Amino acid sequence: MPPTPDYHGMTFRRCGDSGLRLPAISLGLWHNFGNVDPLSESEAMLVRAFELGVTHFDLANNYGPEPGSAELTLGKVLKGALRGRRDELVISTKAGYRMWPGPYGDGGSRKYLLSSLDQSLRRMGLEYVDVFYHHRPDPDTPVEESMWALDQAVRQGKALYAGISNYPPDLTRRAVEILRELRTPVVLHQPKYSLLHREPEEGLLETLGELGVGCIVFSPLAQGLLTDRYLEAVPADSRAAKAHGFLRREEVTPELRAQLVTLNGIARERGQSLAQMALAWVLRHETVTSALVGSSRVSQVEDCVAALRNPAFSAEELARIDGVLGEG
Repeated sequence: MPPTPDYHGMTFRRCGDSGLRLPAISLGLWHNFGNVDPLSESEAMLVRAFELGVTHFDLANNYGPEPGSAELTLGKVLKGALRGRRDELVISTKAGYRMWPGPYGDGGSRKYLLSSLDQSLRRMGLEYVDVFYHHRPDPDTPVEESMWALDQAVRQGKALYAGISNYPPDLTRRAVEILRELRTPVVLHQPKYSLLHREPEEGLLETLGELGVGCIVFSPLAQGLLTDRYLEAVPADSRAAKAHGFLRREEVTPELRAQLVTLNGIARERGQSLAQMALAWVLRHETVTSALVGSSRVSQVEDCVAALRNPAFSAEELARIDGVLGEG
């Protein structure tokens, strides 16, 4: 039987002032979807996510590992288990970090961004992506050039919308201004935001609200730290134990683990797992359109979507959480 999405069970939110809506939980293919991972497991997670109403899959040119292999994996699944469902999906990709050797495989130049998008489309077997992002600001390239490249991608029909990621508030305002002068729809900013990383609260979320641009946050579970996996030790199969991961074993300090244990207690009082509370916490902000989660197995996808069953926080709960983290 082909997968059928549960649209009624999923919460959908508008991307700022645009007409595009995303599921409150989106699936990122940063890790666990590369050619070092079994295709059958990647396919199972993508199909189950779709069944749960997770209709947005987020990628970048260098996702894997190896770089590019996550896009190849999605392309295989789109030709297989999700064949014929393209119009029910929002697929995004990015360019901005190093992808190939030499001066043209990194940064924010028009040459790099547009060449990378062409490569991404070939890997996924697509004619267009829904959102194409500049993955990070490039200090060696004028922001105008990078935005002109996003504009060109949209005008060529290779992307429906433009997005930016990792841009600070002032540069975000300038980038959106340029794209709006060109009448190119910019719908999303993708920053890192979680209970353990709150930098977007220092002006970015307010800026996005003023501009009417949506916000999809990455690493809302802090690379898996905000789950029950690290409450006692570093599991052998966790991201912190993997040689090719971005989370290092030494980051899981006794002090951090004590905070996680206390946060887990608050989550249990709410009838949630720590991961579910962490997702509900980032989604509490009205500017946040969607929380972008990673996954290494189907049960994690299901657990993340279940966070939407209890999205509200009392003022007391928020104060307790801030107290644990030394915020406020």
